[in-house]
Amino acid sequence: MHLCHNPLCCFVPPYIADNLKDSDNPVVRQIALASLGNEYRTARRLLGTLPVVTSLAGLIAGKERYVFDMDGDSDPLPGKLLRKEGDPPSQDEAVNEAYDKSGDVYDFYKEVFDRDSLDDAGLPLRSSVHVGDTFGGPMSNAFFNGQQMAYGDGDGNLFISFTKSLDVVGHELTHGVVSFTSNLEYYFESGALNESFADVMGSLITQWKNKQTVDRADWYIGNEVLGPGAKIKGIRTLTAEKAYENDRDFGTDPQPKHYKDLYTGPRDRKGVHINSGIPNHAFYLVATKIGGYAWEKAGPIWYKTLLALNKKSKMKDAAEQSYTIAGTLFGSNSLEQQAVKEAWDAVGLTV
Repeated sequence: MHLCHNPLCCFVPPYIADNLKDSDNPVVRQIALASLGNEYRTARRLLGTLPVVTSLAGLIAGKERYVFDMDGDSDPLPGKLLRKEGDPPSQDEAVNEAYDKSGDVYDFYKEVFDRDSLDDAGLPLRSSVHVGDTFGGPMSNAFFNGQQMAYGDGDGNLFISFTKSLDVVGHELTHGVVSFTSNLEYYFESGALNESFADVMGSLITQWKNKQTVDRADWYIGNEVLGPGAKIKGIRTLTAEKAYENDRDFGTDPQPKHYKDLYTGPRDRKGVHINSGIPNHAFYLVATKIGGYAWEKAGPIWYKTLLALNKKSKMKDAAEQSYTIAGTLFGSNSLEQQAVKEAWDAVGLTV
């Protein structure tokens, strides 16, 4: 089985933790320390659960889901099995949300791209809910560890249960798709592309599920997991604007939308969550230029681009591949190919 280059692909980025830990509210600081910092202290222990998880592989054909309950523990994953494929709904809302939304992700990839699960060979989708942090409280994040999903319940103020958002589930499971295709290295530009493909597909899955055209979608990522104390619109946005600015707890969204503003510092594995804003915005420009349902034309261009890249690919590679693929799918100098060219030009990557 392929593993994510980074043991944990987390939804809430470390730069948010950096802002939360500087809050004047001690409760907010604790969220950062307990749940969002350094991609979790549990990373060194998670991969040791592989024999337990793989014992459930390949029991049925087609869609195959398993949802486990961690009951507030941080490890060892996966926890107690509460629902498997075909079982009736659980009394636990988070269990049902993880089950249903992972099914939505499977259905999207199958119906839109004819892909059979993450590996295109029916890999079972495994989720653990009620994952705690290493201090004994609820985790305020979700992650994919290369083998399965894990969801925290949030603190109830800034974050609520991470099973609430199809964006989150689609984003994290798409990290698995990336691992089985281009396997983009989780560092600098290739890592930013890894994060961007996850954001793009997470957004597309939500739009597909809700039958939203590009002008009806909000293009925010993760807004459903924000709690009553969060005064921001979303964790990220694919639009030109910032998701939040000068917020008391979250600070200012650091994502650039142009290649000239590429972050090159050491944080966040050299900016994997930060620089993903550049290809994210390129996709938004393509989708809105083409119009209609984004998963019908812009989506296949991006999906086939993902398949064409390799683990060391940079943003320029993605730009060139997507331009070529748009021409192959829809014709040279077609509206779709021109939309791709204009979008990458707009973010500073000429093709």
